[in-house]
Amino acid sequence: MTSAMTRGTYSRAILVAVALLSLATLMSSQTADNERVLSQPKAAVEKAWKTLQSSAGGRLPTLEGFAKPAEHPLDRYERGYYQATLQVTALPTGGSRVRVSIKVTAWYNDPAGARSGYQLLSSNGRLEADLLDQLSQQIAKAGDRPRPDGPSEPQTAAIPAADSPASSVPEAPEIKRDFSLSENVTSQPPNEHTPSSPDADKSDAALRSEAQSLEEVLKSQAHPKNLVAVKKLGTPVVATPSLTAKPMFLASLHDEFEMLDFNQDWVHIRISGLSRGWIWRNSVEMPEGIPDTTAAAAPSQAPAADLFRVVREETAPFPGTWEPLRGKNVKIISVEKVDENTKDAGSKERLEYAKFLLEKNYAEVSAKSQELSGIVVIFDSADGGMIAASFTTLKEWKAGTLSDSALWHKCFFDPPETFDTTGSSASR
Repeated sequence: MTSAMTRGTYSRAILVAVALLSLATLMSSQTADNERVLSQPKAAVEKAWKTLQSSAGGRLPTLEGFAKPAEHPLDRYERGYYQATLQVTALPTGGSRVRVSIKVTAWYNDPAGARSGYQLLSSNGRLEADLLDQLSQQIAKAGDRPRPDGPSEPQTAAIPAADSPASSVPEAPEIKRDFSLSENVTSQPPNEHTPSSPDADKSDAALRSEAQSLEEVLKSQAHPKNLVAVKKLGTPVVATPSLTAKPMFLASLHDEFEMLDFNQDWVHIRISGLSRGWIWRNSVEMPEGIPDTTAAAAPSQAPAADLFRVVREETAPFPGTWEPLRGKNVKIISVEKVDENTKDAGSKERLEYAKFLLEKNYAEVSAKSQELSGIVVIFDSADGGMIAASFTTLKEWKAGTLSDSALWHKCFFDPPETFDTTGSSASR
């Protein structure tokens, strides 16, 4: 009976061992998508990774297929970027455990505008898998090359031992041509195969000529004719061509967008995919052959300063309920048309004259910033209106951190339709 119990215990032990072995095998085969075990040592893996640094970060063409669904729909995010980091752990077997971590960031466009900003998203594993595949391919490629501390692998049929030289013949150096346009072209050090000095001079001259030709080709490559470039940091992009529209986001200096259409004051652009927007024309550099603005092409129009005049200036509480100035003292400037019958004093001219007054009176308000919280310009006429700007906004504008169009988007218009123009002709 004891023998039977021993055999039963032994059998159960074998079953447990087999089960544990199967579980270990299953677990080892189910490695995470961002983790991989390689047979190469840690140093070889890290060396291969250095050659892939250009793939370790960059802009994503779209978030679909790269990021997991987040708190908000992915189509509300844009300008996605990713950054990869690698963690390599040496294994007792001589191999390495490699783990890739991806950080994805993107700009979130809040419909209300209050929560817009860059947010961190989770990768869905595709980027990690792609980078691990590239790393494996790079390691395999490096393994096929002859090692510098060992003999080269023969590329032809083996030579009999009796005919083999005492030492391996070093591989002939590869002649590389550097066509960098900012550096001089150099030749290989002379050896028994190097041409004579006159021939070398001719070769250098030919290389320099080829480099100059390449430079001319680069210079002659035309910039895409349908791109506009932003002139200033913080330029607003809006959903509708209106100075009273809330910005979707603020573009950075030198940001480029595809131009779909334009008029005298606004440029219709493609942001990404099906997303569209508008930028004030004076805020971008137009494609070659198209002036930045066409307002200057109307010399027959009278300057705004000749269309209006100041009739009254006073300090009083803000005459409205706009939150930034509600209940605060402001400088109020009342103006009227010089000639009530003029047809040139439209909304564009009002904006231009208001800008002139804001700039002219800024120094006074700045000196009295403890007493005055902003400037209000009132156009005293049947078709007039009111423009209000807080001192905080004016200070940012004068410091150069706000463009003209960004200034207007932070001002108060009453009624809005009176100033709902397609832009001001003035530019800074």
